[in-house]
Amino acid sequence: MKIDKNSKFYKPPTFDERMENIKYSILFWKGRSKGMIYTRSIELDDFRYIFFPKGFEKYGYLGTQIWDEDGDCFKALYPLVLAMDYEAKPKLCPRWFLRFLHVFGSDKSIVRVRNWTLHDLLRKLTKGIAFVDWKTKWSHYDLRISIHGSKHLQDLADDIEHGFYSRGRQEELVAEILAIDPKASIIWGSIDRFEKQLEKLENNQNKL
Repeated sequence: MKIDKNSKFYKPPTFDERMENIKYSILFWKGRSKGMIYTRSIELDDFRYIFFPKGFEKYGYLGTQIWDEDGDCFKALYPLVLAMDYEAKPKLCPRWFLRFLHVFGSDKSIVRVRNWTLHDLLRKLTKGIAFVDWKTKWSHYDLRISIHGSKHLQDLADDIEHGFYSRGRQEELVAEILAIDPKASIIWGSIDRFEKQLEKLENNQNKL
C-alpha cells in the first residue's frame, strides 16, 4: 500500500520509529505489536509449510483453513479451492513462492500484514483471489462460504452452499421419516417433498 506523503493526515515517522523499523528489518523473524495490532514470530514450521507443505497446505496461500481432510466440509470445499487455485496461481510461478509471500507478506493471515510490499505482490500475482472464511451456522449442513474472487467462483461457492444444505437437510428428514415408518418410500432430490411426507406421517401418527 503506497503512502501519500502529501496527505494532510500523513505524519512522518519519528527517529525512534525509524530505528524500530530498522531493527525489525534485521530481525525479520521477530513478531511485533502495536496496541491491538500484532504480527507473529516466524517459526521453523513456517519454513516447513513453505517448502514442504502437508496435503492441502499447498493451497494455503489462498488463506484456506480446512483441517479435517476426511470431513464432509472438506469434500464439499475441495472443488472450490481447486478452482480458485487454477485461477489464482500464475502459470510460471511456483506455489512455494506464493506461500512464502503468504507468510512474510501477509503473516499467514487474511487480516494481518507483515510487509506491505510482499503482501501487495501476493495480491497482484493471485489477482486478489482469496479464501476468507467458511463455517456452519444453524446446523452441521448449513455451510457458509466467504471468498474473494470472480463471479463464476462466487457462483460455485453459492452452489456448494445450497447443495450441501440440500443433501444435509434431506438426510435429516429421511432419518425422521424412517424413524416413524421404516418401510417408507424414499425418493431423493427434494426437501419440500420430504417435509410433506414427514408432515403426513406425523399427522397420521397423531390420529392414532
